[in-house]
Amino acid sequence: MAIIVDESTRAVVQGITGHHGSFHTGQMLAFGSAIAAGVAPGRAGQSVHGVPVYDTVEAAREAQDINTSVIFVPAAFAKDAAMEAISAGLKTVVVITEHIPVHDAMELMSLAEREGTTVVGPNTFGICSAGTCKLGIVPNQIFSVGGIGLVARSGTLTYEIVASLTADGLGQSTCVGLGGDRVAGLDFVRVLRRFKDDPQTEAVVMVGEIGGTAEEEAAEYIKTEFNKPVVAYIAGKSAPPGKRMGHAGAIIERGRGTFQSKVEALKAAGTAVAELPWEVPGLVRSALAV
Repeated sequence: MAIIVDESTRAVVQGITGHHGSFHTGQMLAFGSAIAAGVAPGRAGQSVHGVPVYDTVEAAREAQDINTSVIFVPAAFAKDAAMEAISAGLKTVVVITEHIPVHDAMELMSLAEREGTTVVGPNTFGICSAGTCKLGIVPNQIFSVGGIGLVARSGTLTYEIVASLTADGLGQSTCVGLGGDRVAGLDFVRVLRRFKDDPQTEAVVMVGEIGGTAEEEAAEYIKTEFNKPVVAYIAGKSAPPGKRMGHAGAIIERGRGTFQSKVEALKAAGTAVAELPWEVPGLVRSALAV
């Protein structure tokens, strides 16, 4: 069945006429995603890869059957774009944009919570349910259909791990990019809850990184409530405290969110933790065999 996006997802691409929006629309269509509309103010009547373009999300929704948005809009306008999609009644909004101001992100998350909208991101590689729908920038060719769910803060590492799972014959259900910013719509626990209820997902791979306490909170949930095997990889082993390492959320402050604290918490919850990314497939097979 997968989670969040599947064969029933019909998406609008906000920012479809821009370089990134146009390119990735082509890639999402090639994957098999149902991209029903695009939005670019002042560009109504145009088309991109055969997808009709509208001035607003509301206009797109009136003309097309859409339930999801994926946003390729510059940071200065991303909050308004996301809030437009939420206000139009779309129940899933995937925000690829990075460098969104923190207060903007907080405002749009507040609206999403009130409206019951799931926000993936911001600063995410997106979300992909193998064989049915991809919304975002992940490479098409690395995915195969199967029972391994992935939830991740890091994009490039996730691509490497997904490719290694596919090469080892371990297909995927859904791969969710939480995003690298401090304020995000999803966290590990919220995604694990969905994987718990998904009959297709047999095991889960978590790709975490230093900073924050999301992995420790996930470890507590895994210990007390999650009933499927989990394998984790944590990035940032050699990162110095107080220095931002790529993502806004990947920074150790006041001794919180260290590599060691995350690994210890996950191992105490019974989660296998890989030392290197390419060890993940073997650990997944071992966990499934128990």
